[in-house]
Amino acid sequence: MRKRKLHVIIIILFTLSVKAQNSLSEGPFEQLIIRGVTLINGNGAPPLGPVDIEVVNNRIKTVEVVGYPGVAIKDSDRPQLKDGGKELNCEGMYLLPGFVDMHGHIGGIAQGAEPEYVFRLWMAHGITTVREPSGRGVDFALDLKKKSAENTIVAPRILAYTGFGQGSDGTINTPEKAREWVRKNAQKGADGVKFFGAEPEIMAAALEENKKLGLRSACHHAQLSVARWNVLNSARAGLTSMEHWYGLPEALFEDRTVQDYPLNYNYNNEQDRFEEAGKLWQQAAKPYSDHWNKVMDELISLDFTLDPTFNIYEASRDLQRARRAEWHEEYTLPSLWDFYQPSMVSHGSYWHYWGTEQEVVWKKNYALWMTFVNEYKNRGGRVTTGSDSGFIFQLYGFAYIREMELLREAGFHPLEIIQSATLNGAEALGMEDQIGTVTEGKLADFVILEENPLENLKVLYGTGAIKLTENNEVVRVGGVKYTIKDGIIYDAKGLLKEVKEMVKAEKVKRNYEIKQPGIKSR
Repeated sequence: MRKRKLHVIIIILFTLSVKAQNSLSEGPFEQLIIRGVTLINGNGAPPLGPVDIEVVNNRIKTVEVVGYPGVAIKDSDRPQLKDGGKELNCEGMYLLPGFVDMHGHIGGIAQGAEPEYVFRLWMAHGITTVREPSGRGVDFALDLKKKSAENTIVAPRILAYTGFGQGSDGTINTPEKAREWVRKNAQKGADGVKFFGAEPEIMAAALEENKKLGLRSACHHAQLSVARWNVLNSARAGLTSMEHWYGLPEALFEDRTVQDYPLNYNYNNEQDRFEEAGKLWQQAAKPYSDHWNKVMDELISLDFTLDPTFNIYEASRDLQRARRAEWHEEYTLPSLWDFYQPSMVSHGSYWHYWGTEQEVVWKKNYALWMTFVNEYKNRGGRVTTGSDSGFIFQLYGFAYIREMELLREAGFHPLEIIQSATLNGAEALGMEDQIGTVTEGKLADFVILEENPLENLKVLYGTGAIKLTENNEVVRVGGVKYTIKDGIIYDAKGLLKEVKEMVKAEKVKRNYEIKQPGIKSR
């Protein structure tokens, strides 16, 4: 009976998805011309405009500079619209390449977050490509990937990285079993592998086989295996990107081989795990020391990618800020809010007794972590933008923009942040010839908004930025206006409105009110 109900729900949600695409999207078009926009490209170039961008059959045909600021544009200098073509007037607006989220889980059963909800939040924030680093299985991800490619659902482009060992008949305890699993994963059509660590001989065999097959890889170097296999081991063996920062401080150890665990530590106790993780960077080599420099330079020489996901740990240094983010009230599902609450079971809900002492330590952790990431970028290393939403009070879409703000805090120029979110992500995925910049021949993935995001990244949030007008009126400005993926124009604010309605309906159904932890009633 439960299976039948679930099947009916899935059919209803899919039907809603198709209907939404019809009502909140236009295209694709044989010809699309975006008129008079200021271009902020993903290659580090400064803004340029006004330009007209002509798209033919989902490929950028021309990017034409058509004038100068404050000067009337001559029609004779512009690409001409053909019969049946679509013209989008974006004068005074800003256009960027579609954003790439390098760490995007497609919801989760425990969170009660289904793809239709997650996809709308991503697309509403200009995210047109997502790398899913493991989730509900490769078949689940590949089915959604196919539907996204066909544009039968509202969804970003999906790259599926299967969790190592997922779907295996038994434990992978030999190098040959590791190689066999990697081969089968490739045969299924996965784009890569997400590792969490394993015995050194298992990791070496799996990474070697994966590289041989031309697939890419990511790794969260979990504490259970990192003592004998850190980031340097992975990079030397062929890993293409690391997630978060686990494994990097361990590679920087000078006077120890393992983290300084308290003797009553238990990895399955989430507060133990996350509280002690916040002390890791202070145990590593000091910034700009010989060993620190040596590790950084070797990783850069290996063309290794850092995907820091600063945002997902931010509650560790300021829990109140994360849990009181203004978007939770209208855009966070009740089931997801429940998942975030203090728990012995839910991953990332480590608020057993979290306080000032833990937050102060984590603030120091961030300062050291950000120093490494910023200098890595300065020396030519690749840093990407990823969110890892659905945990620790971080909401899909919104958290991605917060990640940009944290890169700014780390020392990135706003243009470097846009490059991290676009071209760097494309390069890390091996897709730089298809996406990442607004360049002739590439796919038509764009983000368009009415405010300049370089001046204030907050205008990229769906809730916009607060501004005081000359008439002393407080207003909200910003929010993505159009997200264009595969040449299809999506009403970004309309997608957010749909999410708001989903959440509202679920609250009515459950007679639910969002409450802060430990508060029974108001």
